[in-house]
Amino acid sequence: MSWNPALDPHCPIGDEVDAIDTVIVPRARDLGGFEVRRALPAPKRQMVGPFIFFDQMGPAEFLTGQGIDVRPHPHIGLATVTYLLQGKIHHRDSLGTDQWIEPGAVNWMVAGQGITHSERMDGSYRDEKKSLFGIQTWVALPEDREDDPADFVHAPKADLPVLEGEGKTLRLVLGDGWGERAPVETASRMFYADAILQADAAIPLPDDHEDRGVYVLDGSVTVSGQDFTAGQMMVFRPGDRLSLKAGATGARLMLLGGDTLNGPRHIWWNFVASSRDKIDAAKEAWRAGDWAHGRFQLPPGDDGEHIPLPVR
Repeated sequence: MSWNPALDPHCPIGDEVDAIDTVIVPRARDLGGFEVRRALPAPKRQMVGPFIFFDQMGPAEFLTGQGIDVRPHPHIGLATVTYLLQGKIHHRDSLGTDQWIEPGAVNWMVAGQGITHSERMDGSYRDEKKSLFGIQTWVALPEDREDDPADFVHAPKADLPVLEGEGKTLRLVLGDGWGERAPVETASRMFYADAILQADAAIPLPDDHEDRGVYVLDGSVTVSGQDFTAGQMMVFRPGDRLSLKAGATGARLMLLGGDTLNGPRHIWWNFVASSRDKIDAAKEAWRAGDWAHGRFQLPPGDDGEHIPLPVR
């Protein structure tokens, strides 16, 4: 049995209603000259498939000496994927991973029972004028995989499948769709893709995935007779055959979805879990700060500071 928080079984079907189930307008936050737009979780929709968190970062410009500086912090019960369009970010984690993420590549970090990581624009890159534009998402893990050991996989841009033709280019970032499969192994079935459409070009959504959503990064698209512009996410009913058509200036889209989970997830700070007890245990472990013997360790090479547990 699947779980979908916004699907009422008594709703009309077929031609009686539009194909779009939910429209999400992200909440914008200014992080000191750097804007983040959060589409998930939303008041009417916690997840699209297993995707439980969806942030648009930027676009932003940083002067010399400025940039992202996210100190070491913990995660449980999820996998993160950072996908950049501009700029680069230095990732370090408690597994010993030391990896820059650059446009078109994938950093897939499985938190499982617990991981700590930092995200920075540091080293010689700090001394450059730079830009940043990208998407960071969290994928909630199935209940039987929440306590798996932490893991990290990097997939370079060249390894991701690309489909081109009829005025569109699609790069499959995660999962399977459009007859292709991305190289990173995931804990549940999903799809996540970056699509660039020229003016009036059309792209179908895969109809073999239970949950499907589209986020408009740039330009506009028309679907079911409605127009949608940059900064909007549309979530569609399962099973409908759908195609999106770009507007007069084209469009860039992030397409996402997959199997829904067996129930909702609790979210607190950077923790995701199927039970509050798991959240409380992670809170206590991070508060204890036993980096040598406890549940969480700090990233080698970036262990001089960390983000403390929020007081809330």
